[in-house]
Amino acid sequence: MPTVKVRNTKNKEVGEVDLSDAVFGAELNESLIHSAVRNYLANARQGTAKTKTRGNVRGGGRKPWKQKGTGRARVASIRSPLWRGGGRTHGPLPKDWSYNLPKKMRRGAIRSALSERLREENIIVIDEITLDDRKTKGFVALMNALGLADKGKQTKALIVDSLENENLILSSRNVQKTKVVNSYGVNVYDLIYHEKIVFSKAAIEELNELLAPRGKKTVKEAA
Repeated sequence: MPTVKVRNTKNKEVGEVDLSDAVFGAELNESLIHSAVRNYLANARQGTAKTKTRGNVRGGGRKPWKQKGTGRARVASIRSPLWRGGGRTHGPLPKDWSYNLPKKMRRGAIRSALSERLREENIIVIDEITLDDRKTKGFVALMNALGLADKGKQTKALIVDSLENENLILSSRNVQKTKVVNSYGVNVYDLIYHEKIVFSKAAIEELNELLAPRGKKTVKEAA
């Protein structure tokens, strides 16, 4: 059963927390993670690119000159794709790129990514993430205390805590390399993209419950 040291906001050890072996002890499955990341990126695509064809461009209601006898090329409309201001041939149209990935595959990919982050020692657990105000300065000081900033260079960090922690959410908005989500918002792309994963103790216990496979008892239930 994997365990993680629990630290306070000053990066001092104050205890440890037991993690579910089914959630944080999974084997690395690169193909499953790759499938989940592709699904996440496809679902994030807007697919709103659109160009106008000759039927959408205004004008061109009459033939510019007669078909024969002028010595010029035959033209049916000034909105032909060959003309400036005309429609575009085979241009992009709105498209839905999203597709469904089975829930078991999505959760399995998250478990695999979390387990690998734990083996890499890139998971940090804080007993409680508290900030006195909503200023960016306080949040940056917290990152410095946790060792997530080196000589002014910020580490890509994913922070998992309750969304009711307004001070944390508002103070971190101006820091580009950090993202704050709750346990329900954890996805495989963020786990791969960010170098460090910072959990509050309550959030990691909640994630233990959410990602536990059906039919298997979690740490709390087994106790």
